[in-house]
Amino acid sequence: MSVLAPPEPALTPVYSYPDALTHVPTHYCPGCTHGIAHRLIAEVIDEMAAKERTIGVASVGCSVFAYRYFGVDFAQAAHGRAPAMATGVKRVRPEALVFTYQGDGDLASIGAAEILHAAVRGEQITVFFVNNAIYGMTGGQMAPTTLLGQTTTSSPAGRDRATMGTVLRMSELLAQVDGAAYVVRRSLHDVVQIKRAKKAIRRAFEVQEQGLGFAMVELLSSCPTNWGMTPEAALGYIRDEMVPAFPLGDFKVPETRAEAGA
Repeated sequence: MSVLAPPEPALTPVYSYPDALTHVPTHYCPGCTHGIAHRLIAEVIDEMAAKERTIGVASVGCSVFAYRYFGVDFAQAAHGRAPAMATGVKRVRPEALVFTYQGDGDLASIGAAEILHAAVRGEQITVFFVNNAIYGMTGGQMAPTTLLGQTTTSSPAGRDRATMGTVLRMSELLAQVDGAAYVVRRSLHDVVQIKRAKKAIRRAFEVQEQGLGFAMVELLSSCPTNWGMTPEAALGYIRDEMVPAFPLGDFKVPETRAEAGA
């Protein structure tokens, strides 16, 4: 007489693929944290049941193919012009949830005027600013956010203050603008910071939904390939070098709902 083993208990999924992401392999380098940023944004879109009314605007840079990876309507902007395009989209489709996804070369360099004036006007858009302190797609040149002393292909001896200027901190700059309602900086270098980043992404979308004004979440991100590091070492570089240069925190939040420590 054989004894049958008891049936295995049914497994309940606790973590699934976001509906707002497509099932397409990305072009990002191994260890790049763009993928983490994508997933967080997609998870929030799903949680807000906003997929069918969300419109993203892709920048030029490593994130140029973002429209392939998000399962929402998308537009492609010229280099640096994502805030201008998002402004037009939002004004034509005020009911839509509109966001831009931009790197530091796109937003802080060629697009500096566009992002500044979008904030000045208090445009009802949400901006996700991925800061890896370097031009990733075009070969690792120095960006406005490159750290002092940091080596890049266009600053092989390290960024020099006297000839190349100092680091541009966009969150601190935009927080001074009256039209900006929500400006925060988070990081993607460990689990705790990733959870805080997701909360900030959700709040930035809520600020738009509530018509409070311009919202931006800056995300400190890694670039192992152009930094010449392993993925693990790159996460340590964010923690040890980038966070001291770009302090994490809330630079401007709506008075009705401050989120210190979120």
